[in-house]
Amino acid sequence: MNAYIKKFSEIGIADTQIVGGKNASLGEMFTQLSSNGIQVPDGFATTCFAFEEFLTHNALHLPLHNLMSQLDISDFSNLAQTGMQARELIMKGEMPPEFREDIIGAYRQLIGKDDIAVAVRSSATAEDLPNASFAGQHESYLNIKGEEQLVKAVQKCFASLYTDRAIKYRQDNDFPHEKVSLSAGIQKMVRSDKGSSGVAFTLEPESGFRNIVHISGVWGLGENIVQGTVIPDEFFVFKPTLLLGKDAIVQRKLGEKAKTMIYSDSGDTTVVNTITSKEKQNQFVLSDEEVSKLAHWSVSIEAHYQKPMDIEWAKDGITGDLFIIQARPETVHAQKNPLIIKEYRLSGKGDTLVQGEAIGSKIVTGPARLLDSPEESYKLKPGEILVTALTSPDWDPILKNASAIITSKGGRTSHASIVARELGVPAIVGCGDIEGKISDGELITVSCCEGKTGFVYKGQASFTETALDISTIKKTATKAMLIVADPEQSFRLSFYPNDGVGLMRMEFIITHFIRIHPMALVHFNDLKDGAAKQSIEHITHSFPDKKKYFTDKLAEGISTIAAAFYPKDVIVRMSDFKTNEYADLIGGKDFEPEEENPMIGFRGASRYCNDLYRDGFRLECEAIKKVRNDMGLDNVKIMIPFCRTIEEGNKVLLEMQQSGLQRGMNNLQVYVMAEIPSNVILAEKFARIFDGFSIGSNDLTQLTLGLDRDSTILSSMFNEQDDAVKEMIATMIKKAKAAGAHIGLCGQAPSDFPEFARFLVEQGIDSISFNPDALFKGIENIQKAEQALKSRNIHTLETTHR
Repeated sequence: MNAYIKKFSEIGIADTQIVGGKNASLGEMFTQLSSNGIQVPDGFATTCFAFEEFLTHNALHLPLHNLMSQLDISDFSNLAQTGMQARELIMKGEMPPEFREDIIGAYRQLIGKDDIAVAVRSSATAEDLPNASFAGQHESYLNIKGEEQLVKAVQKCFASLYTDRAIKYRQDNDFPHEKVSLSAGIQKMVRSDKGSSGVAFTLEPESGFRNIVHISGVWGLGENIVQGTVIPDEFFVFKPTLLLGKDAIVQRKLGEKAKTMIYSDSGDTTVVNTITSKEKQNQFVLSDEEVSKLAHWSVSIEAHYQKPMDIEWAKDGITGDLFIIQARPETVHAQKNPLIIKEYRLSGKGDTLVQGEAIGSKIVTGPARLLDSPEESYKLKPGEILVTALTSPDWDPILKNASAIITSKGGRTSHASIVARELGVPAIVGCGDIEGKISDGELITVSCCEGKTGFVYKGQASFTETALDISTIKKTATKAMLIVADPEQSFRLSFYPNDGVGLMRMEFIITHFIRIHPMALVHFNDLKDGAAKQSIEHITHSFPDKKKYFTDKLAEGISTIAAAFYPKDVIVRMSDFKTNEYADLIGGKDFEPEEENPMIGFRGASRYCNDLYRDGFRLECEAIKKVRNDMGLDNVKIMIPFCRTIEEGNKVLLEMQQSGLQRGMNNLQVYVMAEIPSNVILAEKFARIFDGFSIGSNDLTQLTLGLDRDSTILSSMFNEQDDAVKEMIATMIKKAKAAGAHIGLCGQAPSDFPEFARFLVEQGIDSISFNPDALFKGIENIQKAEQALKSRNIHTLETTHR
């Protein structure tokens, strides 16, 4: 081929200035990664030299330069008019005859005798660089057939160098317009209109956690993901165990995928959005095997480029083959300093107006500005909060004015989400119908700091913002661990200075993600509560085996947290609901006895070997077994709560063994909560059957002082620093240390009271677990206590030597 055309087999990443970043990346993968089994559709690219020849042939350099020099770069008041005139100039031009012949010749060679369509994609020389990736600036044309249609599509790509958004983007990023050229990539079409398509990030896109491949997908063409028209399926794959050949999908989220974009029957390039059948809405767009294959490909691509990547994939619905159709460097987290953590915390809020998926973790207050289209951009003033149905690349020129974004449609990989991350502003997407719920000009607060769900509150909420430099936090001899319950917070929390998770509360996953009493799933056919049965049927419709719903959902929640902190210990406490709390789960009332004082009733270990709950405990064990054995997350340890006697402990261990969880096998360690006086009195005997202890200071305080910690009347007497409680804790630590067993404590007091932290350190405790909001203060208290102990030991040593 000549200077106008380059086959994918002739180009690589070093040719960015010749064929643009997008096409250079396609050529790189086609030539370098095919041997790894990665499939990239074949194609060719027009060169940037050809683009310049097109401008020269039509004498367009000067007219375009003059147009751009007239651009109002303060208010961009004439942006739309300037862009339209530039595009008209290019579309009125004529393709140089030699260039035209080369395009047609390469096209014939590519398709051979097959009657296939091609995709024509724009690739700019300044596009997809590490500091300049802004997806969707230029146009792509799909389902192109025939030589004339192809030549016209290439010319349209040239014209798209002057879309309003592309002009504004170059201006914002200080790229001289005349220094940017465009290459058109012509690639065999993947018939994803009859299959599925989506995006893969080689990190978790919200937190930047590097050990996850995040894959999202929809039925049909991928434009529905970019536009945020539908909520896609999501898959989170853990890289370390993926490479070990384990079942590494730690989380699956079924999206509603309400629409499927396909080509129209007219045979041209137009597309239509059809209603997705209920059957397909309830199906994942990829099988587990396909998810794993894409994850392996993504890891290989990341390793080849040696940086996190943003990848587009497509599945051909006719052949069933998977393809990578684009890969660019991920730019959002690549430019962030992971050592600076910003914490936002609400201290007061108004009524909830709407809620959706949270993008980012910030809180912003400002006036709401309701817009229907980019044509209303003049209404959006800097600092206002954009409220709309969805955004597309046409919104890009105005989004920098928005302090936050709210959309009724879309998911985590929608255009609004991607741009919000790049701009560093919070967004709440997929809020559903927001008409009449937010008024134009109304003062609102956007809160994305409360987990994966974002909330829009009426009025100005009170909040604090704290910047923490974790590089200044020194490691302590006493392990500082976290108390974690919500899997959706775990990737973000993994960046905190920590020695693992000292307490993972299973109850949160059961309450918020499963919602159903496990015994109601075991005995579903015998349920008497008709409303509960109908609700369970609706929630578990995609699980023919109701019990599998519980184990799979619980395993996903646990594995997400275990992956976030891998290979550090994650100590999972088996369920410790009280009977009144279990009864609140769907179907729970049929299986829970009524008790006068559930706090010291049928809870913890006593349930696990009792016929009223034994089958439920076996489901919990099945989930743990899946996480450790199948998924390879052997950093998970088990903790048994509220174990009253040695006999009860032995029964629980036997029950676990019968469920396939044997202490010591596959390095499984089983801890016990030290929260009952009997645990302290018989600590030596408990240490013979368990591997370690975690002091539950709340229960130990209530049972030592003989008061109900839920009692409002007695609340003033509840004191973890009472001498009797401290004596119990000191004794427990001493006995555990003598037995060679790990001993930790979970509670708020060590962060609230420096003297209590000092007491624990002096007693020689191995670890202290804190809630995330108390971790930094807790570490500070440990550091002071260790320094004081060190100084005292030095002083004692010096006195002895005298």
